[in-house]
Amino acid sequence: MRRTDRELTDREEIKRILEEAKVLRLGLKDGDYPYIVPLHYGYVYEGDVLRFYMHGAKAGKKYELVKADSHAFVELDCAVETTGEGDIACVYGANYASLMARGEVTVVEEPEEKIAGLKLLMRAQTGRDFEITEQQAAGVAVFRFDATAYSAKKRRIG
Repeated sequence: MRRTDRELTDREEIKRILEEAKVLRLGLKDGDYPYIVPLHYGYVYEGDVLRFYMHGAKAGKKYELVKADSHAFVELDCAVETTGEGDIACVYGANYASLMARGEVTVVEEPEEKIAGLKLLMRAQTGRDFEITEQQAAGVAVFRFDATAYSAKKRRIG
C-alpha cells in the first residue's frame, strides 16, 4: 500500500467497514479483460481468516468464470463523500473507507455450508436472522471467497 498513513490495521475498524458496506465487487478473470460484478455478501472475520459468501445463479458468466479459474479479487467501500468547495477543482477530495483482498473463490457444494453462507449474507444485509432450508439453498449457487491477503484504508478530511 503506497499511502501507509491511511492504512487500517485495527480489527474493529476493519470490521466496521465489513458491517457498513453493503456491496462487494468481485473481480474475476475473463480472458484478456477483468470481469467485475457487484454482489451482496455475508462474511466471517475470525483471527486472520477473512471469508465472504455471495450467491447467484447456478449458470451464467459469473458461475462459469469461477469454475474456470478460482483466482479472484474483491473490493468494498463505505462512508464515501465528496469534500471541498469552491471553483478550484484541485481542492476537492473524498472521504472513504475501503477494503481490498485477493484470494480464491469457489462454488460451495456442501448443503450445510451453503445454508450457513446464505444466513451470513442475510444477516449482513438485513440485520436479521433467517431460517433457510436445504431446498431453498439448493435453488442457488453460493460462492465462497477466501482471502489470502487483504488491506484496508480510510481517508477523513475535516
